[in-house]
Amino acid sequence: MESFDPAELPELLKLYYRRLFPYSHYYRWLNYGGVVKNYFQHREFSFTLKDDIYIRYQSFSNQSDLEKEMQKMNPYKIDIGAVYSHRPSQHNTVKLGAFQAQEKELVFDIDMTDYDDVRRCCSSADICSKCWTLMTMAMRIIDRALKEDFGFEHRLWVYSGRRGVHCWVCDESVRKLSSAVRSGIVEYLSLVKGGQDVKKKVHLSEKIHPFVRRSINIIQKYFEEYALVDQDILENKESWDKILALVPETIHEDLQKGFQKSHSSLQRWEYLKKVISSSQHIKNDKCGPLLEWEIMLQYCFPRLDINVSKGINHLLKSPFSVHPKTGRISVPIDLQKVDQFDPFSVPTISFICHELDVISTNETEKEDTEAESDIKHRTRDYKKTSLAPYVKIFEQFIENLEKSRKGELLKKSGKIPFLFHLI
Repeated sequence: MESFDPAELPELLKLYYRRLFPYSHYYRWLNYGGVVKNYFQHREFSFTLKDDIYIRYQSFSNQSDLEKEMQKMNPYKIDIGAVYSHRPSQHNTVKLGAFQAQEKELVFDIDMTDYDDVRRCCSSADICSKCWTLMTMAMRIIDRALKEDFGFEHRLWVYSGRRGVHCWVCDESVRKLSSAVRSGIVEYLSLVKGGQDVKKKVHLSEKIHPFVRRSINIIQKYFEEYALVDQDILENKESWDKILALVPETIHEDLQKGFQKSHSSLQRWEYLKKVISSSQHIKNDKCGPLLEWEIMLQYCFPRLDINVSKGINHLLKSPFSVHPKTGRISVPIDLQKVDQFDPFSVPTISFICHELDVISTNETEKEDTEAESDIKHRTRDYKKTSLAPYVKIFEQFIENLEKSRKGELLKKSGKIPFLFHLI
């Protein structure tokens, strides 16, 4: 893949915003069918420009206005904020206190750095295929809960471009939720609690909530390969001491002896399970091996940034923004194929711009001989690049949104097709 050089970013962004950014889909998404008057016009965008110049309260009248401004500014990063009571670009002219955030998608931000105490392969901004499984598990666990436990239908998952993922829940009823309700939802989805000083971050009660049980079921599918093989969490004394800190001291000695005799994390984990289930010192509830589950959750359960989700006026990086450090595009993720998603195969801006150059050169040569009409030549440019499959995922998401909106409008008007009356 074309290597990315941050020094080339200003030139690459010009080309990207001129010919590759999927404006029409983007506008279709955020306009939500134009059902609510001024919904798009009252939406806040923020741009981060070269040298970290940050501009908030941008807003646009329509798609063409948005295009013009983005092509003029060529932002290094785009964030999306709330829908306000007035146009954000005119917030200074509104009398104090009247300018209020009214609606926004419910968003989740999961960042790999929040797992630094439990991943052994990388730290801070670095990621590799060994720790990416944490994001796969997080997406599966959170998405299942949003869909099945809360009944939310329209969930867009997006790669951040570097070390994490974002989720946008776009159902109409969800966009209207208060900050308090959003906090409640995040609270429901949080099990790992406590900062760096807290060693044991997961405490299960004897009555296991179905959400915990279902999350454990997902983790179990990955745990052996991820935690015991790839992360090798019981490889040596230093690593197993971290796990001993999560179990009662009464079994430490027994575990130390057994761990020293064993030859791999897999063997040590089996030994740990045996000690937990047979120990008289541990009050083990009949509903399952709580201690074992607490360890699995601490090492694998999603870690959400609560503040991002609860604040209605909180901004979050936009899909199809470019990550200025890696050059990777912030692309939608197909949850049907979440296990195959590879952050390292996500195209960089240099790669797709290069693809476009090659195609344009070939087409120019063709045109010289065939003199094709200009209109025929203007196929959507992104379709000729590696960005195409990701725009397709985005398009599918928008089509589902539109379908359910039409269904709702039919219901309200009472014009439900005859077939529905028979059901």
